[in-house]
Amino acid sequence: MKKTDLYKKAIEYFEVAIPVAETELDYSTPFDLLVAVILSAQCTDKRVNMVTPDLIARYPTPWEMAQAHPDEIYNYIKSVSYPNNKAKHLVGMAQKLCSDFGGEVPDTLEELITLPGVGRKTANVILSVVWDKSAMAVDTHVFRVSHRIGLVPKRCTTPYSVEMELMKYLPHDIIPKAHHWLILHGRYMCTARAPKCAACGLTEVCKEYNKHKKHNQ
Repeated sequence: MKKTDLYKKAIEYFEVAIPVAETELDYSTPFDLLVAVILSAQCTDKRVNMVTPDLIARYPTPWEMAQAHPDEIYNYIKSVSYPNNKAKHLVGMAQKLCSDFGGEVPDTLEELITLPGVGRKTANVILSVVWDKSAMAVDTHVFRVSHRIGLVPKRCTTPYSVEMELMKYLPHDIIPKAHHWLILHGRYMCTARAPKCAACGLTEVCKEYNKHKKHNQ
């Protein structure tokens, strides 16, 4: 099957299977989401959503958070992964937002990645979700699902190479939605240890599924 046909089939499936595709992180403002995405690194969205309400209530804008000490932030986020580092990142991020961006979350990759705790993946989430830009954040779910289905070849061994391959074939207007399709599909259907292949509508075109099917015949 041609790569373009595979992408077409996948898009058609996701449009029906996951018509509403959006982040599962709770947020009200761009700053809220930036805080949540920083906290979500190697941590579940469910856990992050448990700690952000009290954290944001205490520090609702970068101006309040910039005045905090990391130890204060730690008390609110100690149940997430790597709370010490993330507390420092949140304070540093808030301070830089205030000093360099007037307290506003920037809308370019180049500016976002200057913020403490913000790498390319986090920046792409903000660009996609907040600013509706054609940005593809590659987390573990996107990386796994893209390879299993065959959307990206084996040679794409880094998140950046996966991002570039997906960006090459996905129509730019659906990239923000496609990012969430792949995450949600990986989170609930194409799970790491026990993918629910029997319930998946992509088995006909899925590279991994058909490889195992052929091997077991």
